[in-house]
Amino acid sequence: MAHKGDQVPTRRQFLVLSSTAALTSLLPDAPASALADVAQPFASYWHPATILNWDPSTDRDAKYNRSSVPLAKRVVPARPANAHAHANEARVQALVAYAPTSGNPAQGALDMNYYATNYWQYIDELVFWGGSASEGLILAPNPTVTDAAHRNGVKVIGNVFLPPTAYGGQIQWVRDFVKREGDRFPVADKMIQVARHYGFDGWFLNQETAGGNAQLAADMRDFIVYMKRSGLRVIWYDAMTDTGSVSWQNALTARNQMFFAPSDEMFLNFWWSAQGLRNSANLATQMGRSPYDLASGVDVESNGYNTGVGWASVFPEGRPHTTSLGFYRPEWTFKSATSPADFYARDNRFWVGQNGDPANTTTTAAWKGIAHHITELTPITKLPFVTNFNTGHGRKFAVGGTVRSTQQWNNLALQDVLPTWRWSVTGTGTKVVPSLDWDDPYDGGTALKITGTPASANDVRLFATSLPLTGSSQFEVVHRTGTGPSRLQAVLRIGDTEEVLDLGGVSGGWRRSVFPLGEHAGTTLTEITLRVLPGGPVTALIGRIGVTDPAMTAPAPPTDIRVEQVSRTNATTVSARLTWTRSPGQIRQYRVYQAGNERIFLGGTTNDAYFVPAIPLTTGETAQIEVEAVTEAFDVSPPARTTVTGTP
Repeated sequence: MAHKGDQVPTRRQFLVLSSTAALTSLLPDAPASALADVAQPFASYWHPATILNWDPSTDRDAKYNRSSVPLAKRVVPARPANAHAHANEARVQALVAYAPTSGNPAQGALDMNYYATNYWQYIDELVFWGGSASEGLILAPNPTVTDAAHRNGVKVIGNVFLPPTAYGGQIQWVRDFVKREGDRFPVADKMIQVARHYGFDGWFLNQETAGGNAQLAADMRDFIVYMKRSGLRVIWYDAMTDTGSVSWQNALTARNQMFFAPSDEMFLNFWWSAQGLRNSANLATQMGRSPYDLASGVDVESNGYNTGVGWASVFPEGRPHTTSLGFYRPEWTFKSATSPADFYARDNRFWVGQNGDPANTTTTAAWKGIAHHITELTPITKLPFVTNFNTGHGRKFAVGGTVRSTQQWNNLALQDVLPTWRWSVTGTGTKVVPSLDWDDPYDGGTALKITGTPASANDVRLFATSLPLTGSSQFEVVHRTGTGPSRLQAVLRIGDTEEVLDLGGVSGGWRRSVFPLGEHAGTTLTEITLRVLPGGPVTALIGRIGVTDPAMTAPAPPTDIRVEQVSRTNATTVSARLTWTRSPGQIRQYRVYQAGNERIFLGGTTNDAYFVPAIPLTTGETAQIEVEAVTEAFDVSPPARTTVTGTP
């Protein structure tokens, strides 16, 4: 991906840095010995020749790189936040680099500092950006990213980076990539196998290596046609043309339409113009395609929401959107931040705008937030729905209100669906301030915090839903307050009515309140709001919100726990690879603990294989390990047990 004229070398540098050592800032600070630990599984990457040898039955890391969360259905809210935004028009692609191509831990790490993507409601597809000439060109996503994205209804796309010759690209790699054997494309067959085994949705093809010809271009087109037969999504990047040369069109033209035609979408290079986008949309329509299958690229890697964007070209006022939007490197909000709180503030401004309210994006600022243009979507469409406001990283980990680990961590596989609207508070006069809090979680690493002294009744709109209620449905809230009454009510919008539920006056510890909804059987719950009544200062933590049909029995535990490998990390700690047989039924995640006088949370996964990065050993060089199955409603199984031994 390149800029104009004499800026090309700078942009090329960005491309290479996106996949190599410059991205070490995205990794936790760990000693080299940790990365060299043979027990640690890493995300997968290959060159065209090496992927041909990949076999999940012999790749030791393959089972640790699998996502098991199905792609959730998403719908437009019954009452979208922003009247200016359009629904069912432009989509958003996000090209995100989470870590270097190599040495990228498959299942999270013991550090809070991570780009915990959490404005999924504005994203349609996430491209797992990376690849480099020295490491590998074909990059499969971490399963943790796929888990979180799929839970929110967002597709995840692996990346192919065929780099410029100035940065190590070889035209032979392109030829190897599209090489045929009879009527087959062996590399495509392997890429299809990888995507199916790992559970992600398709591939982004970024071919920027010069030296091709018309025959190579035809072979690339046929490669796309072949891959599309598998049902995977293919996104093409605007670089290679019909002659085989690399020439960025910044539009859909006669030079690149041969690649767009068989692809699902095309990412247009960054130098587009208003007229060029209009022409692109018209050509797409003439081809029988939606103009929203074109994503106008916006490079935000360096300046984030300070980037100049021709918004009116993509989103003309008073008219349908021209094309979709493609963000290159929105993790700027994390990389430029000075703290987790700063990251969340920047991320909120990026997606929602400087007012911090998706319902109010009126501002003189050029960057009004994506919420100003595109209607949010919700994946909350079936029971049970439970959220602990877990962002997928934290300073500690709590279970049922008890802190079970004080170790920092990141693992997006454990992320919950977060509030649809952040933050929309209605009322007159002084209002309360909602936020995500890492200091006092109820379950996971984060809780919802509401503070302030409201001058009137404040409605904090939280979740857009489309939940069909049954005769046994119930609503639950777990919350705690400081001194004094909570003055909290839950407001449920069911059909055209509001059900107001008083949470009562509580202070001190966590309190669980449960309300039956059986009288609303056959109707649909469309919104969950918390109302804060006036009368004095409020400090409230909300640890859980859920709508469930209660289970009569707990889930069964996993079985056949196996310790695949143990590696010493220091004198008193080991790491270990664990596998097990899944519990029957729908399981949300498995949690791994160390048993003892104090039960310690060691990590979790949606998978049936997990790498435990740090297990403290007893004086007998052993540790008792327990694995529990957790359902979507957070019902917990009895533990399955095994022993990890630190000595051979």
